[in-house]
Amino acid sequence: MVDPEDCRTMAEVRAGVDALDETLVKLLARRFRYMDAAARIKPERAQVRDEARKAAVIAHARAIAEREGVPDALVAELYERLVETSIAYELDRWNER
Repeated sequence: MVDPEDCRTMAEVRAGVDALDETLVKLLARRFRYMDAAARIKPERAQVRDEARKAAVIAHARAIAEREGVPDALVAELYERLVETSIAYELDRWNER
């Protein structure tokens, strides 16, 4: 994979994006495995939703976005969706046990 600043063709750009997408999805899969672990560890269903933790996760992602020079509002929006989806997933896993 060519670094973005070294790309000379759209084929190189697309190959780089495709490779990153594969990595991102694998990282999301790993993140959801942590949700499996959380569902296994938390003794009470009410502990699955933790608004303070949710806010901290989104704030942390937003700070990373700012540091990395990407739109922090977009990252916060994506993380809002990711965290809500993670909570729903974790609730499903908790209910299954």
